[in-house]
Amino acid sequence: MNAKNSISRNLRRRLAAPCVLACVGFWLACGPASAAENSNSKEYQVKAAYLYHFTEFINWPTNILTAPEAPIVIGILGEDPFGVMLDELVSNAVVRGHPLVIKRLKPGDDLQNCQMLYISHDAQAQMPALLQKLKGSAVLTVGDSSGFAEQGGMVNFVIVEEKKVVDDKTIVQEKVKLEINPEAAEQAGLQISSKLLKLARIVKNN
Repeated sequence: MNAKNSISRNLRRRLAAPCVLACVGFWLACGPASAAENSNSKEYQVKAAYLYHFTEFINWPTNILTAPEAPIVIGILGEDPFGVMLDELVSNAVVRGHPLVIKRLKPGDDLQNCQMLYISHDAQAQMPALLQKLKGSAVLTVGDSSGFAEQGGMVNFVIVEEKKVVDDKTIVQEKVKLEINPEAAEQAGLQISSKLLKLARIVKNN
Protein backbone atom coordinates (compact mmCIF):
# COMPACT_ATOMS: atom_id res chain seq x y z
CA MET A 1 0.00 0.00 0.00
CA ASN A 2 1.52 3.36 -1.02
CA ALA A 3 1.29 6.48 1.15
CA LYS A 4 -1.17 8.29 -1.13
CA ASN A 5 -3.67 5.41 -1.10
CA SER A 6 -3.40 5.19 2.68
CA ILE A 7 -4.07 8.93 3.08
CA SER A 8 -7.09 8.74 0.76
CA ARG A 9 -8.62 5.81 2.64
CA ASN A 10 -8.01 7.44 6.02
CA LEU A 11 -9.62 10.65 4.81
CA ARG A 12 -12.69 8.82 3.55
CA ARG A 13 -13.03 6.97 6.85
CA ARG A 14 -12.75 10.22 8.79
CA LEU A 15 -15.39 11.84 6.58
CA ALA A 16 -17.63 8.79 6.38
CA ALA A 17 -21.26 9.30 5.38
CA PRO A 18 -22.80 8.80 8.86
CA CYS A 19 -20.48 11.49 10.23
CA VAL A 20 -20.91 14.01 7.44
CA LEU A 21 -24.62 13.50 6.83
CA ALA A 22 -25.39 13.79 10.53
CA CYS A 23 -24.58 17.51 10.13
CA VAL A 24 -22.75 17.64 13.45
CA GLY A 25 -20.89 20.94 14.11
CA PHE A 26 -18.11 21.04 11.58
CA TRP A 27 -16.03 24.03 12.51
CA LEU A 28 -15.99 27.09 14.74
CA ALA A 29 -16.04 30.54 13.18
CA CYS A 30 -14.43 32.40 16.02
CA GLY A 31 -11.02 33.44 17.25
CA PRO A 32 -8.15 35.22 15.48
CA ALA A 33 -7.53 35.45 11.73
CA SER A 34 -5.51 32.23 11.65
CA ALA A 35 -8.49 30.37 13.11
CA ALA A 36 -10.75 31.95 10.48
CA GLU A 37 -8.47 30.70 7.70
CA ASN A 38 -8.57 27.24 9.25
CA SER A 39 -12.37 27.46 9.39
CA ASN A 40 -12.52 28.16 5.68
CA SER A 41 -10.38 25.10 5.01
CA LYS A 42 -12.67 22.95 7.14
CA GLU A 43 -15.73 24.36 5.39
CA TYR A 44 -14.50 23.13 2.03
CA GLN A 45 -13.31 19.87 3.51
CA VAL A 46 -16.92 19.26 4.55
CA LYS A 47 -18.25 20.34 1.16
CA ALA A 48 -15.76 18.04 -0.57
CA ALA A 49 -16.95 15.18 1.63
CA TYR A 50 -20.55 15.95 0.68
CA LEU A 51 -19.70 15.85 -3.03
CA TYR A 52 -18.06 12.48 -2.54
CA HIS A 53 -20.99 11.05 -0.58
CA PHE A 54 -23.64 12.44 -2.94
CA THR A 55 -22.54 9.72 -5.36
CA GLU A 56 -23.81 7.18 -2.83
CA PHE A 57 -27.22 8.82 -2.39
CA ILE A 58 -28.10 9.63 -6.01
CA ASN A 59 -29.44 7.24 -8.64
CA TRP A 60 -28.86 8.25 -12.26
CA PRO A 61 -31.10 7.10 -15.14
CA THR A 62 -30.49 3.58 -16.41
CA ASN A 63 -29.05 4.87 -19.69
CA ILE A 64 -26.27 6.62 -17.76
CA LEU A 65 -23.17 4.74 -16.60
CA THR A 66 -24.13 1.70 -18.66
CA ALA A 67 -20.56 0.42 -18.97
CA PRO A 68 -19.54 -1.58 -15.87
CA GLU A 69 -16.47 0.53 -15.16
CA ALA A 70 -17.68 3.88 -16.52
CA PRO A 71 -16.49 6.66 -14.20
CA ILE A 72 -18.74 8.92 -12.19
CA VAL A 73 -17.41 12.33 -13.21
CA ILE A 74 -17.54 15.19 -10.71
CA GLY A 75 -17.00 18.45 -12.57
CA ILE A 76 -15.78 21.66 -10.94
CA LEU A 77 -16.87 24.71 -12.92
CA GLY A 78 -15.09 27.99 -12.23
CA GLU A 79 -12.57 28.69 -9.51
CA ASP A 80 -11.72 25.51 -7.62
CA PRO A 81 -11.99 26.10 -3.84
CA PHE A 82 -10.99 22.54 -2.94
CA GLY A 83 -7.39 22.36 -4.16
CA VAL A 84 -6.06 18.81 -3.88
CA MET A 85 -8.50 17.99 -1.07
CA LEU A 86 -11.22 16.59 -3.34
CA ASP A 87 -8.71 14.70 -5.49
CA GLU A 88 -7.28 12.99 -2.41
CA LEU A 89 -10.75 12.17 -1.13
CA VAL A 90 -11.86 10.38 -4.30
CA SER A 91 -8.49 8.85 -5.16
CA ASN A 92 -9.05 5.13 -5.91
CA ALA A 93 -12.64 5.41 -4.63
CA VAL A 94 -15.25 3.18 -6.28
CA VAL A 95 -19.00 3.66 -5.85
CA ARG A 96 -21.26 0.83 -7.02
CA GLY A 97 -18.45 -0.39 -9.26
CA HIS A 98 -17.74 3.01 -10.81
CA PRO A 99 -14.51 4.91 -10.14
CA LEU A 100 -14.78 8.61 -9.27
CA VAL A 101 -13.05 11.17 -11.48
CA ILE A 102 -12.60 14.93 -10.94
CA LYS A 103 -12.60 17.31 -13.91
CA ARG A 104 -11.93 21.07 -13.84
CA LEU A 105 -14.11 22.85 -16.39
CA LYS A 106 -14.66 26.26 -17.98
CA PRO A 107 -18.07 27.68 -19.03
CA GLY A 108 -17.40 26.87 -22.71
CA ASP A 109 -16.71 23.18 -22.03
CA ASP A 110 -19.24 20.39 -22.52
CA LEU A 111 -20.84 20.27 -19.08
CA GLN A 112 -23.13 17.36 -19.89
CA ASN A 113 -20.30 14.83 -19.75
CA CYS A 114 -20.44 14.99 -15.95
CA GLN A 115 -22.69 13.12 -13.57
CA MET A 116 -22.28 15.87 -10.97
CA LEU A 117 -21.32 19.51 -11.48
CA TYR A 118 -20.22 21.85 -8.72
CA ILE A 119 -20.71 25.45 -9.90
CA SER A 120 -18.31 27.67 -8.04
CA HIS A 121 -19.40 30.93 -6.46
CA ASP A 122 -17.43 33.00 -8.98
CA ALA A 123 -19.69 31.70 -11.78
CA GLN A 124 -22.78 33.15 -10.08
CA ALA A 125 -23.35 35.80 -12.76
CA GLN A 126 -23.66 33.03 -15.35
CA MET A 127 -25.86 30.84 -13.16
CA PRO A 128 -29.23 31.30 -14.95
CA ALA A 129 -27.71 30.58 -18.37
CA LEU A 130 -25.76 27.59 -17.06
CA LEU A 131 -28.78 26.04 -15.36
CA GLN A 132 -30.93 26.62 -18.43
CA LYS A 133 -28.28 24.92 -20.58
CA LEU A 134 -28.24 21.91 -18.24
CA LYS A 135 -32.01 21.72 -17.75
CA GLY A 136 -33.23 18.17 -18.35
CA SER A 137 -29.69 16.75 -18.42
CA ALA A 138 -28.88 13.93 -16.02
CA VAL A 139 -26.32 16.09 -14.22
CA LEU A 140 -26.62 16.73 -10.49
CA THR A 141 -26.01 20.47 -10.16
CA VAL A 142 -24.47 21.64 -6.88
CA GLY A 143 -23.74 25.20 -5.80
CA ASP A 144 -23.15 27.40 -2.80
CA SER A 145 -24.71 30.69 -3.92
CA SER A 146 -27.78 32.37 -2.51
CA GLY A 147 -30.90 31.38 -4.45
CA PHE A 148 -29.13 28.62 -6.39
CA ALA A 149 -31.76 25.97 -5.67
CA GLU A 150 -34.65 28.37 -6.32
CA GLN A 151 -33.17 29.11 -9.75
CA GLY A 152 -33.29 25.41 -10.63
CA GLY A 153 -30.08 24.12 -9.10
CA MET A 154 -30.54 20.75 -7.42
CA VAL A 155 -28.38 20.96 -4.28
CA ASN A 156 -27.14 24.10 -2.56
CA PHE A 157 -24.73 24.45 0.35
CA VAL A 158 -25.73 27.01 2.96
CA ILE A 159 -23.96 28.12 6.12
CA VAL A 160 -26.06 28.22 9.29
CA GLU A 161 -24.86 29.85 12.51
CA GLU A 162 -25.70 28.40 15.90
CA LYS A 163 -24.80 29.98 19.22
CA LYS A 164 -24.06 28.13 22.43
CA VAL A 165 -22.68 29.17 25.80
CA VAL A 166 -19.60 27.39 27.13
CA ASP A 167 -18.06 28.51 30.43
CA ASP A 168 -20.06 31.75 30.27
CA LYS A 169 -18.69 32.47 26.79
CA THR A 170 -20.86 32.60 23.70
CA ILE A 171 -19.44 30.52 20.88
CA VAL A 172 -20.70 30.83 17.34
CA GLN A 173 -20.69 27.49 15.57
CA GLU A 174 -21.24 27.32 11.84
CA LYS A 175 -22.58 24.28 10.03
CA VAL A 176 -22.79 23.32 6.40
CA LYS A 177 -26.42 22.55 5.60
CA LEU A 178 -28.21 21.59 2.41
CA GLU A 179 -31.04 22.96 0.31
CA ILE A 180 -32.46 20.52 -2.24
CA ASN A 181 -34.79 21.14 -5.17
CA PRO A 182 -36.35 17.68 -5.80
CA GLU A 183 -38.40 18.96 -8.74
CA ALA A 184 -35.27 19.96 -10.65
CA ALA A 185 -33.70 16.56 -9.94
CA GLU A 186 -36.82 14.67 -11.04
CA GLN A 187 -36.98 16.63 -14.31
CA ALA A 188 -33.44 15.42 -15.00
CA GLY A 189 -34.33 11.80 -14.22
CA LEU A 190 -32.32 11.72 -10.99
CA GLN A 191 -33.51 10.03 -7.82
CA ILE A 192 -32.31 11.47 -4.51
CA SER A 193 -32.31 9.16 -1.50
CA SER A 194 -34.89 9.94 1.15
CA LYS A 195 -32.07 9.81 3.70
CA LEU A 196 -30.47 12.82 2.04
CA LEU A 197 -33.78 14.63 1.56
CA LYS A 198 -34.54 14.34 5.28
CA LEU A 199 -31.40 16.32 6.10
CA ALA A 200 -32.16 19.18 3.72
CA ARG A 201 -34.46 22.16 3.46
CA ILE A 202 -36.70 21.46 0.48
CA VAL A 203 -37.12 24.34 -1.97
CA LYS A 204 -39.01 24.86 -5.20
CA ASN A 205 -38.33 26.77 -8.41
CA ASN A 206 -39.13 30.45 -8.33
